[in-house]
Amino acid sequence: MNESKCPVPKEQQPTNEFIELSKSKIFSWPKTKKSLILVLIKFWIGAFLLFLVISSGSIYFKESILKYILLSFFTSLSIPLLISIKLYLGWNHVFKRLTSERIEYEESGWYDGQVWVKPLILKEKESLIASIEVKPILKNLIQIFSIISVLALSGILLFQYKNL
Repeated sequence: MNESKCPVPKEQQPTNEFIELSKSKIFSWPKTKKSLILVLIKFWIGAFLLFLVISSGSIYFKESILKYILLSFFTSLSIPLLISIKLYLGWNHVFKRLTSERIEYEESGWYDGQVWVKPLILKEKESLIASIEVKPILKNLIQIFSIISVLALSGILLFQYKNL
């Protein structure tokens, strides 16, 4: 953006927010679907082991080792689920700022909200960034979120049976 014409502070400009988010260690995970899946699987395994230790203290689950393992398996899905929600919210915020015709910003950071209308050239540039860079990331996150949700819901349904 041309700094002389743009009143939006540099750190609040959507293109710069996108660049900062892309450089972030955590928010760069979903740039490729494979790397995101590997990271989430690592967190899932770590959470599974932790939840095994936590649920091992339950007298109820000492009677049924299968319930003990399945409970840890399905409850450990909450960690990758929360991570994928956090990633989605961050990338969705940047997507909305890139595709918006107006940019809301604060000059001093103390409730002095301003609105700036983007010029056409900047709007097209940021729309292109949003569609080429951010939209595939959001699509991957939604797919992974859906898979984790289906697994978690199947675990809930599985525990509805008393004979397990």
